[in-house]
Amino acid sequence: MADNARAKKLADLIQQVVAEKLLRGVKDPRLGTHVTITDTRVTGDLREATVFYTVYGDEEDRASAAAGLQSAKGVLRSAVGQAAGTKFTPTLTFVADALPENAKTIEDLLDKARATDAKVRETSSGAKYAGEADPYKKPGDDDEDDAAV
Repeated sequence: MADNARAKKLADLIQQVVAEKLLRGVKDPRLGTHVTITDTRVTGDLREATVFYTVYGDEEDRASAAAGLQSAKGVLRSAVGQAAGTKFTPTLTFVADALPENAKTIEDLLDKARATDAKVRETSSGAKYAGEADPYKKPGDDDEDDAAV
């Protein structure tokens, strides 16, 4: 069992090697400059690596990039093996990163909250207090209560 520091170093190396190889080594038109490697995780035994990627474009571009990564898996694994110099080269699994979709969902929710806040601010701009402006007792207010008793 390898320690976490070694797995992290190998994950960083895999991320760099795969990104560089996609940019300069793989001649597949489906894997143009619109594929970005966002993260890599390696298991504790250094046998399997999960590579997360995002694709700039529509659903068709994402599907073609996934197919391109699947077909280039052997070339990319060979490049990782040469760069890593480990006894066993980890198998690569490519997973589409959900980060852009999550970020868009959060951004939409924040826009909705901003619109609701603006509506509340607009509604309350001319409003007045239901009772007094300051409903809390002050030290001088106790004298009136004592006199009534």
